[in-house]
Amino acid sequence: MSEQIERPGAAAWVPARADAGRLRAAAAECRGCELWHDATQVVFSAGPASAPLMLVGEQPGDREDLEGRPFVGPAGRLLADAVTEAGIDRKSLYVTNAVKHFRFEERGQRRIHKTPGVGHVVACHPWLEAEVAAVAPQVILCLGATAARSVLGRPASVTKERGRVLDAPAALGPGVKVLVTNHPSAVLRMRGEAGFDDALAGLVADLRLAASHVGE
Repeated sequence: MSEQIERPGAAAWVPARADAGRLRAAAAECRGCELWHDATQVVFSAGPASAPLMLVGEQPGDREDLEGRPFVGPAGRLLADAVTEAGIDRKSLYVTNAVKHFRFEERGQRRIHKTPGVGHVVACHPWLEAEVAAVAPQVILCLGATAARSVLGRPASVTKERGRVLDAPAALGPGVKVLVTNHPSAVLRMRGEAGFDDALAGLVADLRLAASHVGE
């Protein structure tokens, strides 16, 4: 089967003008790319349907794939701690991923995370557009380069984009602000190293910066 046939894109499965709950239900049937074949289930989003701050990650991991909820694994726990440290109520956040199925490679009994390709990000993008339309966040914080590429519609470097307040593309609606930070998994990988505390503090600072632009 050709790659083009396997990645028709999610648009055909995205219901028009749907709220977040209906989108979440519809995503279970998505066949927009080949990742659904091997994933346990779709992992869509969590949080209130009208949150002013949206966090967009890369893709679900192993634990998320098994439980069907985003950011419930080790990186998710680190993110939860950072959100608390930033003084943000987790219940006020809408959390999702650029890609809704877990991409991995098997090594023995383990499933190892494999970064989604550009084709997967593009195929899944209609879901993200629909989520932004339904939730209408004021600010989107991209967790990592894959999320930033999906939201901004272009290649993005976390190092170059961090600390900048950007305008979302017109397709995501007028007035939406976008910021970029490191993915919690990148911070987690530094645990036990000299730079871990600074990396975690940077994530907390970026969360606070994003939250500070809510209501402007």
